[in-house]
Amino acid sequence: MSESTPAFDFREHRVSDLAADVRARRRSARELTQFALERIEALDPQVNAFVATDADRALAIAHQIDERIASGDRVGPLAGIPLGVKDLEDAAGFATRYGSLLSSPDPVEESSVLVERLVAAGCVVIGKTTTPEYGHKGATESLLSGATRNPWSLEHTPGGSSGGSAAALASGMIPLATGSDGGGSIRLPAAICGFSAIKATQGRVPNGGPNPPGSAHFSVKGPMALRIADTALALDSCIGPHPTDPYSLPHPGSSWFEVLGVDRLPSSVVWSPTLGFAEVDAEIAAICRAAVDRLADAGVEVIEVDDLWPEDPLPAWWSLWTAMRARTQGHLRGTSQWEQIDPSLRFQIEWGLDRVTAADLVRSLDAVHQFSLRLSRAFDQAPLLVTPVAAGHPPRIGGQGVVNGVATPGWVKFSYGYNLTRNPAGTVNCGFTADGLPVGLQVAARQLEDVLVIQALGAMEQVFADGRWAPIG
Repeated sequence: MSESTPAFDFREHRVSDLAADVRARRRSARELTQFALERIEALDPQVNAFVATDADRALAIAHQIDERIASGDRVGPLAGIPLGVKDLEDAAGFATRYGSLLSSPDPVEESSVLVERLVAAGCVVIGKTTTPEYGHKGATESLLSGATRNPWSLEHTPGGSSGGSAAALASGMIPLATGSDGGGSIRLPAAICGFSAIKATQGRVPNGGPNPPGSAHFSVKGPMALRIADTALALDSCIGPHPTDPYSLPHPGSSWFEVLGVDRLPSSVVWSPTLGFAEVDAEIAAICRAAVDRLADAGVEVIEVDDLWPEDPLPAWWSLWTAMRARTQGHLRGTSQWEQIDPSLRFQIEWGLDRVTAADLVRSLDAVHQFSLRLSRAFDQAPLLVTPVAAGHPPRIGGQGVVNGVATPGWVKFSYGYNLTRNPAGTVNCGFTADGLPVGLQVAARQLEDVLVIQALGAMEQVFADGRWAPIG
């Protein structure tokens, strides 16, 4: 921790404890909100994690929560918790900018289902966190808000597309945020910023609302926090069906937070260092293998299987992803607005317009079946599959990620496959590079086995913990 770290630091406190303090009137919601606003004011000029805040609105809502508690009203399990909302989804009273110069600056009147549920549980929306334009890449940079920086190294991205949320959490500006994951956009930023996170089984958190989801049914929304227990606590308020999402799943019937009462390492895991297709940076590979060795030393049976997916899932994912980009922004090609779109997003839109056919989309869905079949065979051997989260080092600002000294977009190769197959997958910090950047270990399970992932991440946090926080904070 830096010398400038305040006496009170969100990173030192569990969300569950903070909310309990607010309900018991040991702290006030207004106090927590004011502190979050002060931290944002002090740190965001360096990090650039927020695209908008509204202090007056947040303090007024916090005051209402305090008044309700004083009058004896029941306030939810997240009472008074300051919340950052990724700027790909709606939060009432704020504009939804999507990281785009072409978005409307007018505030929306209704929140997304996820935000609505978190607010109903007692959260106070502080503001909107940064994202690359329409969440299209693994670095949080946009023409609208510029580059967001990693609190562990201001020369590096915090990842994307939930990079603003991840950077705000890692620096201690806020204790809770929202994210979304269409190809790794929760797991990659959490890994790069040094904390645990989960992409739940698709449908656990509904994508309902007046508009269809931008990344179709393989994109997952969800809360993000520094500890998986706090994420599970927030998920308890978010999961369950919604009438406007035909893919949403029934409520599992029990609390995910409560299953973390006892740390539970899995009895066995399948360890796949490359998944069968990925080139992995030597330093990243060594850190992840050392972490798996520590699990073995703790009594976990490690079954190494490294031919799960002989082919990269990228072509199947890419056809679906670029088709969705063409659907959303393709009509802008040839207009005066086209040049206001991020060049890398324009490339994706044009690929979807010009090079993806209906038959390609069906072949991608066929490939999903084959990738799922191979995963199922792995899960026949052990309940969890463990891999690196990223194949390489994260990008420096304005650059690409690096694998064995070579700049390449392939630094993200381990994440998007689980979006195709819809499996729950999470990350836990398992070490640091020589440059001091965090490295994540990915843990996946069969569909609907979210609890197994949450329990494993909670136990692994204890195995790998070293008490470090990002120096910016």
